[in-house]
Amino acid sequence: MNDSLHRRRVRHAFLVFATSSVLANLSAQEQLPREDVIDVPAVGEGLCVHNLFQSNMVLQRDVPIRIWGWASPGAEVVVDFLDERRSTTAAADRTWQVVLAARPASSSPAVLTVTSAATRLELVNLLIGDVWLLGGQSNMEFPLDRVENGQLEIVSARFDALRVLTVPAQNGPEPKLGFPRLHEWSDWDGHHNRKGDWDVCTPQIARELSAIGWVFARRIHMATGIPIGVIDASRGGTTVETWTPIAALRAIDTPEVRDLLSEWDAKVAAWDAQADLAQRVADFERRVAQRKEKGEAIPADWTRPAGLLPGPAFDQNRPGNCHASMIAPLAGFAIKGALFHQGYNNALGDITSGAMYRQVLAEMIRSWRAAFGDPQLPFCIIGLCTEGAPQTRENYCEMMLNAGMLIREAQYQTFLALRDAGDLRIGFASSYDQRRSWYHPQLKIPVGERASRWALATLYGFERELRWVPPRPTAMSVEDDRIVLRFDHAVSAPDDKAAIEGFAIAGEDRHFHPAEARWLVTGRDERDQPKVDRSALTLTSAMVKHPIHFRYAWGRNPMGNLQIAGHTDLPLATQRSDSWPVEDVPLGVLGGETAQGQRLTRKQRGAILEALRFDDLSRRLTEARALIEEHGDLAPPRRR
Repeated sequence: MNDSLHRRRVRHAFLVFATSSVLANLSAQEQLPREDVIDVPAVGEGLCVHNLFQSNMVLQRDVPIRIWGWASPGAEVVVDFLDERRSTTAAADRTWQVVLAARPASSSPAVLTVTSAATRLELVNLLIGDVWLLGGQSNMEFPLDRVENGQLEIVSARFDALRVLTVPAQNGPEPKLGFPRLHEWSDWDGHHNRKGDWDVCTPQIARELSAIGWVFARRIHMATGIPIGVIDASRGGTTVETWTPIAALRAIDTPEVRDLLSEWDAKVAAWDAQADLAQRVADFERRVAQRKEKGEAIPADWTRPAGLLPGPAFDQNRPGNCHASMIAPLAGFAIKGALFHQGYNNALGDITSGAMYRQVLAEMIRSWRAAFGDPQLPFCIIGLCTEGAPQTRENYCEMMLNAGMLIREAQYQTFLALRDAGDLRIGFASSYDQRRSWYHPQLKIPVGERASRWALATLYGFERELRWVPPRPTAMSVEDDRIVLRFDHAVSAPDDKAAIEGFAIAGEDRHFHPAEARWLVTGRDERDQPKVDRSALTLTSAMVKHPIHFRYAWGRNPMGNLQIAGHTDLPLATQRSDSWPVEDVPLGVLGGETAQGQRLTRKQRGAILEALRFDDLSRRLTEARALIEEHGDLAPPRRR
């Protein structure tokens, strides 16, 4: 990237533009046409409200409505909404706030006015309903116009009672008071996107919205008739630790989190902006010299680097930064709940990723709940999606060496731990069964539907009609050559006549192999036909004579088709019964040289991968020999 283009992008990510407070709070009728919208700051001069409060927004129902903003110190501020008036005085730091009475859901457009001295701000077309927050990275951001069957959703997206707001990206470790309204540059799209404005849902607006968020909101609104507001605060390429406040991270006393924070602290301390500029200048001059030597023209947009860059302190993945810049600006605003879909960048890590992720995720959830003033805020974890070559019986073991499954396991185990501790507002939805090899699998609509099932069942009174909790093993027993798994519900493949896939079993040597999974036979009926228990499975493998543990969907793009039997598609989550470290599966590969929870060297990783590939090959050879023995005397049919 050339330096001038980099500066333009930094400008849109970092700067707040000085514009009048009246312009920052124009009503819908007064706003400039979309193509001419002027960037407005997070905090304007004179009287202004926080940019959360705009025309076309949705206010959260059934809770006191808090409105806040800024004005001249000591100025009286009067807020009128429906039949209620509240007044207050701006503090010395210009801040003011009022709290209005709780209101039931309403689709009737309302007006809110804020007045101080000669300045009057009018927000129109406000609805009262439920506001949902979207968080995570690019698979949550992924827009409706880029998913499979997205065009059908777009042409159908005519819902006046659905309102959307996309939060612009900000950076840095200091908590932000608000967010600007601006055109933000996107490397992904190659153009500026309008962000920071509440919009009424139309096909044009919906196409740019998170596909998961859109489908979720559409389902909730269709089922309830309640106005729905969606705030998308997701950001591509981010990690779980950046969405967690730094104070909460520093309170986690584990080696994994301490090491993570120490590495970032060292990077920030070592940053030398002048040295970085000198290096960029040297790189630029070298490129210019190379082109001149070849007789090539210097591109017109090439400019000599001149500005200092903020370095790792402002990196979007510095622990705590996204919380400070994208969640803190929303803090105190009443919302109904949150959806979080993330994990890809953490899955790029090493064998410590899963442990660190699990230590952090629960704290992140607690921190978000605290930010929005609700310790029981409904929160749905959407599991990591697929990526890469599909796992098959031929490459099953090889595909087990990946940090992605550790992230999925951490997400599911965090859900179980919170739910088992009595948290009935925690939700979970797998996405691994929506398989594509691209790291942005375009099957997002079913994932949004799955999250909406959780919300409708737990928060909107549809618990009798809708099941959302995935099937869960309730007991495991080892019976000589097989493992018996019992579930809390009948389970099957999507086609209950098809083979159940995705399980692997291992013995004391920790060599996993794909398992044959069958319903448990409990006896014979009066016609001497087997009676089966569809809520129990037996797991066996000719390669594992005495199994002691199982794994399921243990691949980044995994085999796995078990779901609740009946008219649903709730899959069994990625999980295992063992707690064996990655470096010790299979057992003894590193010859006693264990990584002891530290990062694997390239040599160690290669040795483990070679052993897993050998397991795949030996299994295929064994199966081939068995097939030859069974059909070795097979002759081709005679011609007639």
